Amino acid sequence: MASATEIGKRYFQALNQHDLDAALDLWVPGGIDRFVGQQELVAPEGVRAYFSEVFGAFPDFRLEVLDATTSRARTAVRWRAHGTFAGPGRFQGFEPNGGRIELEGCDVLTVAEDRITHNDAYLDTGDLARQLGLLPPIDSPAQARMTKLINARARLQRLFQAGPPESIAEGVWLIRGGFPSRIMNVYLIEDEGGVTVFDAGIASMAPAIRAAAARLGPIRRVVLGHADADHRGAAPALGAPVYCHPAELAAAGSSDPVRPYFDFSKLAPHGRFLIRRLLPVWDGGAVDVAGTISEGDEAAGFRVLELPGHAPGLIGLFRERDGLALASDCVYTIDAQTGLPGRPRVPHPAFDIDVEQARESIRKLAGLEPAVAWFGHGRPVRGDVVTQLHQAAVA
Repeated sequence: MASATEIGKRYFQALNQHDLDAALDLWVPGGIDRFVGQQELVAPEGVRAYFSEVFGAFPDFRLEVLDATTSRARTAVRWRAHGTFAGPGRFQGFEPNGGRIELEGCDVLTVAEDRITHNDAYLDTGDLARQLGLLPPIDSPAQARMTKLINARARLQRLFQAGPPESIAEGVWLIRGGFPSRIMNVYLIEDEGGVTVFDAGIASMAPAIRAAAARLGPIRRVVLGHADADHRGAAPALGAPVYCHPAELAAAGSSDPVRPYFDFSKLAPHGRFLIRRLLPVWDGGAVDVAGTISEGDEAAGFRVLELPGHAPGLIGLFRERDGLALASDCVYTIDAQTGLPGRPRVPHPAFDIDVEQARESIRKLAGLEPAVAWFGHGRPVRGDVVTQLHQAAVA
């Protein structure tokens, strides 16, 4: 039985000689040739197609083994390749341009019974693109111009993404999102070396939430105040377990951004036009829920409150020690059809499953006598919070 080193050398010798039949004879059918960060090929036909393209695009392609290091059934082969992009074939869709390449890389082959079962190939695709003229050379004027364009694009994208985290209380940060007025609120709460995300805003807020979590600590879990599109939007992209109230499970798992009880006829014409088109844009799609959370449960030092009415399973969080309430859409402090700031009020009836129940939930929140109450959109309620909440319940 041949050693892994010998099999590796035979394989690279066959590729150097453009002998695909000999190279493929060394593969187990169904073996995986993985170009790390790029693509996976299934042997033999996937490997044949890839190297047929390489040899057709670089007719003088040569592959030199620099050294090999073997441990048991695995051998790491460091190699150098060179060739001319002379064609007649294309390479990854690009027409031949006469460019010369010379690059080094490393393949890590796993061998069993004289056959290759798996390969992890590492190569610098950026260097390859520069050598072929597909990217400008490092430190060249062309690269400087490209960098300026990319930075300008990043600044433009930030206009449509969420802002940086703002500290609003001890261990609690707010991320505002939504173009242009950033009226969508997502909360990050310090939680045992990481953060709990409360409400997940809209889909475009995901990069800002992930960036904030990278600085503040990993996301341990996402708790949905409810499963409307503008509160679950970023959740699928955050890579953390998601929790919601049992009454929100069906909505969280639905691919439809419009809930069955929404009544757009209650909106003004401009509101009907805008909201119908914005909901699919805000939404990140169905959410895979890891578990449920209900009245009296604890989340990152807050007590869970059930505040139904706007949504059947709407929840808020309340922290006794400083009277901080995070209450999702229990109250609106914006005009739902324009996004402009407004006095605290019952959520718009076009989106409520039960308006009278929503009023009772606002009174329930007022009964806790919060010192400050933050919601799913817009500004908080400060000062005489209890009086303002009771006024909101009848607004």
